[in-house]
Amino acid sequence: MSISRKHFLKQAGAMALGFSGLQIFSGCTSDKQASQNLVVDPFGPLQSDPNGLFDLPKGFSYKIISTFGDKMDDGFFVPHRPDGMATFPGPDGLTILIRNHEVNPAKGGAESAFGEDFGLTSKLSPEDFYDYGNDNNPGQGGTTTVVYDTENQEVVKQYLSLTGTIRNCAGGPTPWNSWLSCEEIVTQPDDVYAKHHGYVFEVPATTEMGVTNPTPIKAMGRFNHEAVAVDPDSDVVYLTEDEHDGLLYRFIPNTPGELLDGGILQALAIKGNSSFDTRNWESRSVNVGQQMDVEWVDLENIDNPNDDLRLRGFDDGAARFARGEGMWYGNDAVYFACTNGGPEKLGQIWKYTPSGSEATAGESTNPGKLELFVESMDSTIIENADNLTVAPWGDLIVCEDTDEKQDLNGITPEGKVYKLGSNAKSNSELAGATFSPDGSTLFMNIQHSGLTLAITGPWHKAQS
Repeated sequence: MSISRKHFLKQAGAMALGFSGLQIFSGCTSDKQASQNLVVDPFGPLQSDPNGLFDLPKGFSYKIISTFGDKMDDGFFVPHRPDGMATFPGPDGLTILIRNHEVNPAKGGAESAFGEDFGLTSKLSPEDFYDYGNDNNPGQGGTTTVVYDTENQEVVKQYLSLTGTIRNCAGGPTPWNSWLSCEEIVTQPDDVYAKHHGYVFEVPATTEMGVTNPTPIKAMGRFNHEAVAVDPDSDVVYLTEDEHDGLLYRFIPNTPGELLDGGILQALAIKGNSSFDTRNWESRSVNVGQQMDVEWVDLENIDNPNDDLRLRGFDDGAARFARGEGMWYGNDAVYFACTNGGPEKLGQIWKYTPSGSEATAGESTNPGKLELFVESMDSTIIENADNLTVAPWGDLIVCEDTDEKQDLNGITPEGKVYKLGSNAKSNSELAGATFSPDGSTLFMNIQHSGLTLAITGPWHKAQS
């Protein structure tokens, strides 16, 4: 019998080491001090991959489990640009992996599941697509689902599970066994597409092949969505926005677990500091390790076609962030990356600890806490953090998205950064790092190469 997602999250939290604050890089950190934050433990230095694809520590190995253009079990092709992912427990010990595809708006279908000129769209009905488009130009993004056997390290099957959307970047898992897939784009109908884009879609974690009903969750707002995280205690959904002046959002559902029933969308504000700028660009407004009480601003007209929700929210007192990207719930907190925050614009990682009275009247006297966890001042240690996850033992595992090197980093509870892997083939960003429910396998994408990897090795070293 498979365990629930909520049980899995709770179990992972119980196993995890508690983070006490990552005092890693502050504005006054010297190069020598910064270098001391880079360690080779717990897994040892990276070894050069003889195949020239991905370097890993000794004892670790990867397997390419899916490649752009592969024929899937439903007859469609694996779309290009795999991005955010999450895993769910399946029947008989199998892992269900749901994977986004950040395919941009385009004509022709070359990067889609349907091949050149969308030759395979006839296998579905127009109602199966969120946006069937104009002149046979449906949205090329969406999600695929991979059913994986971690014991034998084999793909059981893979298939298309959401289609007709565009630029599905990240998202996040829910405690009720579904994936929330986010469109990282805000477009209006034109000569290619027939509908507005910029929404969140829910995809159930199932081993049954077929595409889900593509209904946008409009109550979560229309903006440049990046990632989400769900607090399993309250079922509140947190959302990042990939804009240089984006907000951090909270969605309180009317019915827990039934997001299409609507709810309230709010933006985070710093208590006592209206319209606070967290980016530390012009001057340092917040220090690493500093905790701030928060409050939440109600948002109106959240499906506005003008893409001005973040601007109106900031004017109403919400805090501003530097390109909110990857987000994950773990260790009883929500972690999220701001890719170009900090004085050097090398990135920040924030930690939000929900109130014990989250989304209730009690949080006015018992507010949630926001902490600047990481602010990089040294690109050799960590640069432009993007997708992230929380490992079963409590470390953060962080993908980089830079113009040059692309590393997979770990961050310990003590604030030490180690190199878990490195792209040896290209300058493609890394994306979608997520562990299987049994903790044996780390899945990750090399986006521009169209590759999904399964990484195995002596993970137990991190817990010794």
